[in-house]
Amino acid sequence: MTLDHAIFTRWPAQHPDRLQLFSAPTPNGVKVGIMLEETGLAYEPHRIDIMASESHDPAFLALNPNGKIPAIIDPDGPGGKPLALWESGAILIYLADKSGQFLSADLAARYETIQWVMWQVGGVGPMFGQLGFFHKFVGKDYEDKRPRNRYAAESTRLLSVLDERLADRAWIMGDDYSIADISLLGWVRNLIGFYGAREIVGFDRFKQAQRWLDAGLARPGVQRGLEVTAE
Repeated sequence: MTLDHAIFTRWPAQHPDRLQLFSAPTPNGVKVGIMLEETGLAYEPHRIDIMASESHDPAFLALNPNGKIPAIIDPDGPGGKPLALWESGAILIYLADKSGQFLSADLAARYETIQWVMWQVGGVGPMFGQLGFFHKFVGKDYEDKRPRNRYAAESTRLLSVLDERLADRAWIMGDDYSIADISLLGWVRNLIGFYGAREIVGFDRFKQAQRWLDAGLARPGVQRGLEVTAE
């Protein structure tokens, strides 16, 4: 199948019959790399250098007008037609449906899983990201520490929600690993690792979250997925 999309003028497809991933090794970006590795779906990765503003290249904007990674093009989408998709949460749900993995067919469990994905997308991602800005990046030099403290407090609260959820279950949805876990692993890993916020959020007291994170990071698919678009 020949893929006809402007993005391939900048990032050509060597394997146009495979799902095309456009991403970077950020907490949102690794979600899709992990999902693809876990499901075993055939794909071709393209690294988007967000530090060089490649996500604002006109070719990328033709795929995602919001100028954010990750994004995909599936040459074999619904009805056998190509599908372009962006927003990591939407991509996880799509890939779960396509592969029949990591999202229960039981409607009640399905919607509960999606609920936790939305919790990550709407809460954990923005709050952890803002804490990273004010704790590690340019914001750390601001004299007024109230913004940092506000995001640290909210991130701590969100971790407590996660920790409580995991108190009596191996994964967020119980015995079954799901897209809810995949959506969160990169963010929690980044918060206490790259962002260096382990101490400020008191992560060591969240024993269940630590157990869950260790179990997730030990999965071969997760380990491979974290490296999909790394340099």
